[in-house]
Order: sequence, then structure tokens, then C-alpha cells
Amino acid sequence: MSKKKKTSPDWLFESSWEVCNKVGGIYTVLSTKARTLHRQYAGKVVFVGPDLGSTNAGFVADESLFPEWAAYLRAHEPRLRVRIGRWDVSGRPPALLVDFKPFFPDRDALFFEIWETFGVDSSAACGDYDESCIFAFAVALTIRSFYRFHRLEDQRVIAHFNEWMLGMGLLYIRKHLPAIATVFTTHATTVGRSIAGNGKPLYGCMEGFQGDLMAKELHVEAKHGLEKQAAHQADCFTTVSDITALECTQLLDKTPDAVTPNGFEPDFVPAGEACVAGREKARQTLRRVAEKLLGAPVDPEAFLISTSGRYEYRNKGIDVFIDVMNRLRLSGELKRETLAFILVPAWVYAPRMDLKAALEQDLPVSGPMQTPFLTHWLRQMADDRVMNFIFHAGFANLPSDRLKIFFVPCYMDGRDGIFNLPYYDLLIGMDATVYPSYYEPWGYTPLESVAFGVPTVTTGLAGFGAWAKTVVSGERIEEGVAVVRRTDDNYLEVTDEIVRILLALNAKEKAERDTIRTACFDLAAKAEWKRFIACYDGAYGKALVRAAQRNGIHQTVK
Repeated sequence: MSKKKKTSPDWLFESSWEVCNKVGGIYTVLSTKARTLHRQYAGKVVFVGPDLGSTNAGFVADESLFPEWAAYLRAHEPRLRVRIGRWDVSGRPPALLVDFKPFFPDRDALFFEIWETFGVDSSAACGDYDESCIFAFAVALTIRSFYRFHRLEDQRVIAHFNEWMLGMGLLYIRKHLPAIATVFTTHATTVGRSIAGNGKPLYGCMEGFQGDLMAKELHVEAKHGLEKQAAHQADCFTTVSDITALECTQLLDKTPDAVTPNGFEPDFVPAGEACVAGREKARQTLRRVAEKLLGAPVDPEAFLISTSGRYEYRNKGIDVFIDVMNRLRLSGELKRETLAFILVPAWVYAPRMDLKAALEQDLPVSGPMQTPFLTHWLRQMADDRVMNFIFHAGFANLPSDRLKIFFVPCYMDGRDGIFNLPYYDLLIGMDATVYPSYYEPWGYTPLESVAFGVPTVTTGLAGFGAWAKTVVSGERIEEGVAVVRRTDDNYLEVTDEIVRILLALNAKEKAERDTIRTACFDLAAKAEWKRFIACYDGAYGKALVRAAQRNGIHQTVK
């Protein structure tokens, strides 16, 4: 076996709020990357996440892991309560879940220390700032305890922190354990997301925005200040796309040291007969729910479209999606009956009991249910933007409508009470997906779509869309992805183009659709982690070199 290069870590700790906690895209980043990292670093990669009790996703306790350290914690660091086990994803890497609640009394002292050392001002903090920072502090203490107990001072150790929520942990490690090399990844800047989410023209005015001033205007100065200092203090600062790298340079006054695009693992996708069976099961489930809501049969060959992601109405292009579906409905040009699904978690009250009973008891439904496009009741439904636009557009899901729309406002975790299938088990049944994002640093949803053989429409403002155009033209849905040009002010042009693409796809015969599905798989293969992991290797190498240089200088001073 060849000796490891000096720029390869002996131990890698990767921390995030989304380790064993399925919240958003970062969960997919880490859970799909886990196998490649675990294989590459021979079991010396450890994921660190929050202990959320029974809601942790995919955590399996394993008492055979680090038993001596576990005993030491119980005897000597009882406040540091860590559940030790494995993350039940491909590769099954070690995972540490940290109970951060005991450290809330340390908040003021921690915030003062980080202010005094790094100038991070937490005085204007609000929302989830305190909880995130205390969790990050607990992560740092966990890494410090593991590092010291196992006497890793002579080994190459990297601590990788994801998003501003973990910034406090990075700064604590930077001050107290400077021998550890640190990596900080921002998946979306706080200020950039806020600018876009508040309807301001992010891209056309990018050069005119000053990050600190905009953070104050948008009331996110505490998060922005923490993120900015983490980016500047990290041994290697990374982001996920060239688009976001420009954003970081302008708003954080720091150009990323490396761009680390997000890959995918083919293990998540069934193959052969399992793929065919999974697709048919998904389609049957989607049609059956639709039929109960509509009180009418749905064509088995119906064309199924979806969008999904965070409930960021403008940033994710949810408004564009609904507009496009309405224009398709009114066009009179759809060749096949079409069902459009908005799979976006909102403020759910409960699965609707009439629909649940109709599904579980297979009750006959005569005529449409009340609000026949909603699968789960919402809290404050009158204020929901998706519902308001659906009503405003005039959707009624009548039998005569060639296109019907459905809002599925819950997490697709397999326990939603209506579909009871995980997101991927429904995605595989789609004929097309649409993600017309205005703000999308990477864009896992379109990558997931093509990985499951479903052609997708995205935009050039999504990191994935920009990357896709380096390997295909992005102009033909027959390549698996169509990348629509989007700017600050071309909303109508975007909707026109997506309508055109979907009408063409809707009219294609089965043989053509099968060919497109193959093109999707080919495109997804170019974005597997085995190809993208080299970007992380480079980032880790830079971090280790800089940490070694820094520590060499410190030793000389001593």
C-alpha cells in the first residue's frame, strides 16, 4: 500500500445541523458523500450532528465504536453527552450526535470570547442564531475531547464545518486547537439568500452590494458576521458553485479557496427491474391520491410533473412553476392528461382525514373533495402564498381540465399519512420535473431528478444548471436537462420557454421518452461523487498545508 500524501488527512470530522437530520439539501450532500469519504479515508471520517432524540434520521447506535472514549466522557465530561453510532446511509460512517442543551448557560461567555477574539457581534442575533451557535460550540467541544483523548496531536486532522450555523464551532477550534486544519463551506450566503428572497435584483446589482450594509438592512447582521469571519479564518474556505463563489467574493469579501460541487451516489437509484417496479408503484400511488381528491379516474398514461425543495417562493421559482402549469392548463395543446405536484414542505397542520380515510378504506368518492388540490391541511391557510396563487390563477381541478395541480405541503419521509413513501420513491414516477430557480447555489433537486431518469428543467442561475452546460448544451430536453436563461427581470421569457419545453415533452412517444431517460442516466453519471470528490481532496490538502504553515510559525515564535 502506498504511503499517504502529506496533504491527505488522517482524521476528518465533518459537522452540520443536517447530519442524521433530514431538513434540506445539505442532508443529501453529506449522506450521499458519506460512502466515498468513508472508503477514501479508511474509516477515519466521523460525522457530527445534533442529538434530536427520536427525530434523528438514520442513526444507529453502535457501542463497539470508541468505547474507551465513551467511558471517559461519562466519567470525566458528563456535560458532554454524545450518542455514538453509525449513520445508516451508504458506507455507514461513524456519527456522533451531540446534546447541546447543557451548554446554553455558556452562551454569554462564548459570545463575548468570540467577539473579543474575532470581532463577531452577536448583539443583534435573532431567530435560530443562539441554538445554532450553542450546537456548534458543543460540536467543537466534542472534537476537542476526541482529539485530546486519542492523542491526535501528531496526526493530520481536519474539522469541516458546513454553513454559518457551524461557524462558532470553527472559530472556537481555530482559537483553542490551532493544530487542527479547518474547512468552512457555505452552501448559500446569508446575505445573498436574503437579497433574493426580499425581491431585490441580486445579479444585475451584485457589484453594487456591500455585504455588511445589506446584512444590516435585511436584519441578518449577526449571521452574516459569523459567516464572514468563519470564511476568513478557515484554513480553506469553499463553496459549491462558481455562481456562489462570485457572491462570496462580493458579499463576504473573501474569494473561496476552492469550489466543491455536489455529487450523487448511484446506490440511491434502483436499477433494472427494480427501477421499473419502483416507477410503476410511484405512479400508481400518485394517481390514486389524485383520483380520491378529484373524485374521478386518472388516465394510467397521465403525464406527471413535479417541483420540490424548500418553501422559498421566489428563490426556488415556485411562482414560475404555478404560472407555467396554469398556462399549460389554458393552452389547449396538451396531448396527455397532466398532473402537476408541488412537493414543498409548508406549515402543515395534519393530513386531511377525509382523504386519509378514502385511501385506507378505499372508499368510493362521488365528485371532488373540498379543496381538491391539497393533500394536507395547513395552518393559516389563508396566508399561504402557494394556495393563494392556485386560487388566484383559477385552478379548480375540474374533470374537463387537461391539467390538474396538487399541493403536497409535507416532508416526504415515508410517514406523511397520505402517500407514505419517501421522496425518492415518488420522484421516480415523474415524467418531468421543473426547478425554475432564481437563487440556487447548487441545485440538488434537478441532479436527483436526472439520477432517477426523469428529465428536468432548471435555470442558468442554479449551480447545477451552469455545470450541466459544461457537459451538454442545455438547450434540448432530449439531453436530460434543459437550462433556461434567467435574469433579474425576464420572468415572462422564462415561463414562455418552460411552457414550450413541457408541451414538446408531453407530446413525445414512449420510445422517445425512453431515449431521454437514458440520457438522464448518462448525465447523472458525470456528476457522481467519484468524479467530484477530487475537489474536496484539493480543499483538504490546502487546509492541511496552511495549518502546518501556521503552526510552524507559532512554534518558531515560542
